[in-house]
This record gives sequence, structure tokens and C-alpha cells, in this order.
Amino acid sequence: MYSSLTEAFCIAILEAASCGLLTVSTRVGGVPEVLPDDMIVLAEPDPSDMVRAITKAISILPKIDPQVMHLRMKKLYSWHDVAKRTEIVYDRALGCPNQNLIDRLSRGKVPSMWQLGRQAFLLGYDNRLFVLPFVATMPAENIEEAPDFSLPNSQCPEFKEGGSLRSRRVSS
Repeated sequence: MYSSLTEAFCIAILEAASCGLLTVSTRVGGVPEVLPDDMIVLAEPDPSDMVRAITKAISILPKIDPQVMHLRMKKLYSWHDVAKRTEIVYDRALGCPNQNLIDRLSRGKVPSMWQLGRQAFLLGYDNRLFVLPFVATMPAENIEEAPDFSLPNSQCPEFKEGGSLRSRRVSS
């Protein structure tokens, strides 16, 4: 079972299929193109559709021969083939005219949420590196911790017995 909201190319699915396992995965990004339809059961990124896909996979499972699936994967993906395709991409890239940054950006699309999220993460990581020297010079006992809080039952139905968020997260 591989559930993801975004995925370009999932190596984990290939590894599972190479081990002879039938995979259930969300139908996102490039995942539908990674394996043939009889080696994967796809689901929309929705819990009820994922349950449907798992149920379907369970019914298909007795018909799967792990050794046959492994041999098929060996033919589908080989390092020699990957290297050859990578070489083609590099040859095409070398054949492209040299363009300045503005020209290259004008050809591209608007950044996806994933790209923006990755940039935000890197920016946050850079800020963390900036803050570390200050944290190292301030003793931990001088840092005030935020107090734990409780939610009333009426505001949060998940906590039927009441209690704090921290205690609920630790116990689950």
C-alpha cells in the first residue's frame, strides 16, 4: 500500500513489484505510468476509494505469481535501459540553445504547490541555521515552554473523554 498525495516516480512501487508484491497506490502524478495495470491497483487519494482498491487487490492476490512478476520487472526496468534513456535526455539538453534565465523562466509553468512547499522548507531550514548560534548561547532553562491545554468535548468530537492534545498524540 502506497498512499501519497504527490509523486513523480515512485521507486518503492518498483521495489515492491520486483519482490513479487501486488501494489495498491494512489493515482497521483506519474504513479499510473510506473507499472502495467495488472501489477498495480490504483485508487483516488480518498479513504473510501483506497478501501475499494485494497479489497480488489485482495481478490486478485491468489492469481499473482511472485516469481513471474519479478521476472517481468527485470525486463521492464534495467540499469542499462535507464542509463540509455538518461543519455538521450542529456544529449537533447546539450542540443538546446543557450538561453538566459529570463528566457528559460518564461518557457516554464507556474510553480506547483510541491515546488513552492519545497522552497519554503529550504528557506525555513536556512532560517534554522541562522537561529542555531543564538539557541546555543541561551541556556534551555531560560526558555519558557508553551503550556499544554485541554479541549472541551463539544469543540473536538475526537476526544470523547476530553483531555489534552499532547496526551492523546502520545498514546495513539
